[in-house]
Amino acid sequence: MMIKLTKLNGKVFAVNVWLIEQVEETPDTMITLNNGKKVIVKERMQEVILLCKEFYAHMHHGTHLEAKKDVSQ
Repeated sequence: MMIKLTKLNGKVFAVNVWLIEQVEETPDTMITLNNGKKVIVKERMQEVILLCKEFYAHMHHGTHLEAKKDVSQ
């Protein structure tokens, strides 16, 4: 349920995509979470949007379950 992003100091972190309320460029990319917290990241707005779209596509198609499949049979 998370995507990896990079803070301006180079530290990689993961954010829960369900908590993202908006993404804007000011000119840095600022992510506002639904609790009001703001995070500035190195990724451009379009990259963040693409990561979120990919996440939702995987959830919709069930590919997030592939790692949990039992392949021992």
